[in-house]
Amino acid sequence: MAPAQQTPGAPPVEVPPADAATDQPIVSDAEFDAALPALSDDINAPLEAMPAPADTAQATPDDVLTPVAQAEPDLVAPLPTLGSYDTTPPIELADTDDEKTVVIRYDTDVRGLDAIEATGLFNGLSALKEGDGEAANAAMVAARGREDEALAVRLMKSKGYYDGTAISTIEQPAAGDTNGRIKAIVSATPGKVYTLSSVTITADPVTPPDLLRRELPLVVGDRIEADRVQGAEANLALKLPQQGYPFITLGQRDILLDDAKWTGDYTLPVDTGPRSSFGSYSTEGKLAFDAEHVGVLARFKQGELYDNRKVDDLRQALVATGLFSTVSVEPVRTGTPGPDGTEQVNLLVRQQAGPPRSLAGSLGYSTGQGFTAEGSFTHRNAFRPEGALIGTIIAGTQAQGASGTFRRMNAGKRDRTVTLTASANHSNYDAFDAFTGTVSGRISYDSTPIWQKKFSYAYGFELTGTNESVYDFSTLQRERRTYGIFALPGQVLFDRSDSLLNPTKGYRLKLSVSPETAVSGGVKPYARVLVEGSIYQAVSDSIVLAGRIRAGTIPGIDRDDLAPSRRYYGGGGGSVRGYGYQRLGPFDPNGDPVGGRSINEFSLEARYRFGDYGIVPFIDGGNAYEGIMPKGQDLRYGAGIGGRFYTNFGPMRVDVATPLNPREGDGKVALYISIGQAF
Repeated sequence: MAPAQQTPGAPPVEVPPADAATDQPIVSDAEFDAALPALSDDINAPLEAMPAPADTAQATPDDVLTPVAQAEPDLVAPLPTLGSYDTTPPIELADTDDEKTVVIRYDTDVRGLDAIEATGLFNGLSALKEGDGEAANAAMVAARGREDEALAVRLMKSKGYYDGTAISTIEQPAAGDTNGRIKAIVSATPGKVYTLSSVTITADPVTPPDLLRRELPLVVGDRIEADRVQGAEANLALKLPQQGYPFITLGQRDILLDDAKWTGDYTLPVDTGPRSSFGSYSTEGKLAFDAEHVGVLARFKQGELYDNRKVDDLRQALVATGLFSTVSVEPVRTGTPGPDGTEQVNLLVRQQAGPPRSLAGSLGYSTGQGFTAEGSFTHRNAFRPEGALIGTIIAGTQAQGASGTFRRMNAGKRDRTVTLTASANHSNYDAFDAFTGTVSGRISYDSTPIWQKKFSYAYGFELTGTNESVYDFSTLQRERRTYGIFALPGQVLFDRSDSLLNPTKGYRLKLSVSPETAVSGGVKPYARVLVEGSIYQAVSDSIVLAGRIRAGTIPGIDRDDLAPSRRYYGGGGGSVRGYGYQRLGPFDPNGDPVGGRSINEFSLEARYRFGDYGIVPFIDGGNAYEGIMPKGQDLRYGAGIGGRFYTNFGPMRVDVATPLNPREGDGKVALYISIGQAF
């Protein structure tokens, strides 16, 4: 034992010598055990009160237990309600828009990310940048800086810099700086970039054997960048279903980094599923048509190698019928062997037929034609599949009529349409006044917004009876004649433009031929021929130059033996703008147009578009002639400007034009309002 230390100036302390008596216990074990209170055998029984000392007179305050309620009354008091608490946030969390809140302004300085081209991405995600240079206090600025430290590290790793570090600091304003803005600095140190040392795909054999490696564009030496790796995997998941593997599933990639060599071993597990070919179709849900008609819409045959692009095309064709509120196409395994070792896939079409009936209307105006209002009622699936009934009424200032049409879309072949129409119309123009009844049929193979075809065609028949006013040059007066006309119209179109509704490049060539026979005091066969070409060329992102030429002839019949409604006329919104409808061509002595057997026209437009709007200056020219050959002389010109409002179904058009070399009786201004470009 160390000797006792004595404080200087204190009286000496005597330490008794150690002997046997000092080693005896102060309280014996027996006495201690006897002093313990008896315990109950029931562990759940309440504790008994501690007994007071036998000699209460000698008890001290420490010997008596004071009840809790008396010693600490707050401990037994009821808790206050939540509404009584002060919920005002601390100043570092307070809304900085509060005028009473102290605002610290700061500038953000990002260093080290320019070298890896990550500064722009950092600025878009930064907490400091999002704060717009304002915070409640320095603690908030520091917290944002710590968030941006982690952001900078994530961005560096996404660029392949897995050893990158970042630190944020706050720099106080320099002495004498009256600006008072602190500077938040985020400094990044990318370090060395990691590259791929190996690329491994674990999968069952595929056909062709190099398919997986070919469609996963990662090679040894590539940087281990997140965008590069994810893009390569997305390409694999995209291309395999296009080449016979619709059930491919990518597993979780593994990249084992070697920080001594700054490289990584990349491994990707892939479950390709069976190599598949197209098989059967099935449908479920509220059906608009059956599985057999689904096969008509498909642009592939049974046994062809599976390609999900063709499945997407089928889905779009189903949507384009307008018969569904929802529709989906899903490949389903069948286990049935197909050609070339494939497994046939069943395409399950889940349908939810929508309302088949619709009402539509349109309104237009042009000088010479006046107002034209058209309304229609359509039942798109009255005769399944896709057999529509259409009723149309035309009510205009110069044209009235009604028609009924049966139309079957995708009739035995995708995009082939069969149409039967019966109509009765009255047309009252300067050129003629006609009451006409027509029965016609047409078969067409048309372009659609889903599948714009290079080559399309139409052919059919037309049986027309018409009573028309016609000027008789032999009697020098107008009279009414009745004509019976039988025609076999046909049309072919070669289309290399980039859009059906609003082309910006390419060209179109169209030929229309209609052999006809007119019966009016005799049988007179003839033919109506019309050739038209248009071209479109973009000269900038917002300007497209467009041009059109048209020429037509009607050989085999004299003009005066031809029904006025079958002759050629120039002028109007789809012809030479600036002149009234059908006002170009020969006139009778009364100054009314009588039409001709030939026509030529041209149009030039500069289509300037800005957003959903456009401005189109244009010039048109042309004329109609009595003979069967159009002439290059006597052309009439019109010029003007138009406005366009572009919608998802095509542009709405308003054109204002004036004739440049008018004749007596031509108006000074012509107005045209319609839907679609002029050509």
